[in-house]
Amino acid sequence: MFTYVLKTLWRHRTRTLLTVTGAAVAMFVFCFVGSVQEGLLRLTTGSDADRSLIVFQENRFCPTSSRLPEDYSRKIKEVPGVRDVMPIQVWTNNCRASLDIVVFNGADPEQIQKTRPIKLTSGNWQQFASQRDAAIVGRNVAQRRGLKAGDQFSIGDLSVKIAGVFESTVPSEENLIYTSLAFLQYTRGLDAAGLVTQHEVMLTDDADPDRVATKIDAKLRAGSVATKTRRKGAFQASTLSDLVDLIGFAHWLGYACVGLVLSLVATTTVMSVQDRIKEYAVLQTIGVRPMRTMRLVLAESTILCLVGGIAGTTLALAALGIGGFAIGAEGATIAFRPSLGLAISGTVVSLIVGIAAGLAPALQAATVPIVNALREA
Repeated sequence: MFTYVLKTLWRHRTRTLLTVTGAAVAMFVFCFVGSVQEGLLRLTTGSDADRSLIVFQENRFCPTSSRLPEDYSRKIKEVPGVRDVMPIQVWTNNCRASLDIVVFNGADPEQIQKTRPIKLTSGNWQQFASQRDAAIVGRNVAQRRGLKAGDQFSIGDLSVKIAGVFESTVPSEENLIYTSLAFLQYTRGLDAAGLVTQHEVMLTDDADPDRVATKIDAKLRAGSVATKTRRKGAFQASTLSDLVDLIGFAHWLGYACVGLVLSLVATTTVMSVQDRIKEYAVLQTIGVRPMRTMRLVLAESTILCLVGGIAGTTLALAALGIGGFAIGAEGATIAFRPSLGLAISGTVVSLIVGIAAGLAPALQAATVPIVNALREA
């Protein structure tokens, strides 16, 4: 049966090639959309998204507009349930949505090493900790900008010496550039001496995040700047609210791609069946049962869809792995990464769509009246 199906497809190889190509393009887009959705989910529901808090200036959004006193960290540490506090100064070249956003996070190097799941792939950590204008760069940023250890990197008012390139188990981390807190505070033009953008609060294991957040805001209410404290995941989701809506809309684009594959393969299979009506009638006269005829047509549509789907999925995963793509807004970034889940979903969707696309043509081929089919032929 398999040999017969392959010969049938080869007999109409131009049509087969166009159908496979169309299915591959649609599944390529489907996997890209899925990668964006996975990236958002990882960012807002990561392991530290609910066990860390972000203290930000109330009614502020872009990092450049939030200016909190650095010594707030001392008061925050006094709140029960707080294990540690890391003041962070954030600088970004663009607060709007961008595919090439550059985000600097200034913090104490020792705290960065302790709290961030990063590992240097090149360079020297000691140089980063001891040299004020040194920076370590995420792998994705280094790839997009062509940076390596020892380079000088300048953007806007900032100019840093690349002390190393790091990778991380958290994809969004690989789109950041880390510097010392003092460097960002005292760089000419930033005017941030004694100020930070936000305080990241690490909680004890038994702490209730929402209760601690309320206590922090109450304690800082008497300070010079009002604050709004939220779980890290909720803060990032709020920061990326516009992108969240856009990604939600893109979800329908993924469904549209699946519908496109279904329509394309079904149309091709129907045309193939119509072209071979006499052939199916002859098969019935020599004893081929209707169920076997159905399996022949279903195998044809499934092979078309699987080959195209797997090709498109493979190309999408390769592009995601090589490109290091990310989209960000207001200092937060969503990384697009290949994953086993994407590979499985692309293959499974291709299989299901291939079977669904072949059902109607298969029924037509299996129930064709022999005499009428021969007469029409």
